[in-house]
Amino acid sequence: QVQLVESGGGLVQAGGSLRLSCAASGTIFSIKAMGWYRQAPGKQRELVARITSSGTTNYADSVKGRFTISRDNAKNTVYLQMNSLKPEDTAVYYCNAAILRVGVPPHDYWGQGTQVTVSS
Repeated sequence: QVQLVESGGGLVQAGGSLRLSCAASGTIFSIKAMGWYRQAPGKQRELVARITSSGTTNYADSVKGRFTISRDNAKNTVYLQMNSLKPEDTAVYYCNAAILRVGVPPHDYWGQGTQVTVSS
């Protein structure tokens, strides 16, 4: 089995910062891309940022210049540093990882979600 455990969400004022972490555990052979998605009430889940195993990143236009995604391959962990937060960043943030396990086709795994609330 594989688990993704997120941490770091919370309540912050506009202009503030938060850092999300997501650690993958279990019988993992390798992790391809890792990313963060978010879902606000009444809206579809959307990609926030994604990073490949080689470190290539891409971001949603709405967070470019404010959010930074990084990963520690030795720890199977991905981070999302969020600066200059805005009320419209309020959402449940989900970690995602494309994981390869021995004898199992590559599969996308999701964390349980962590709430980020930005007050104005």
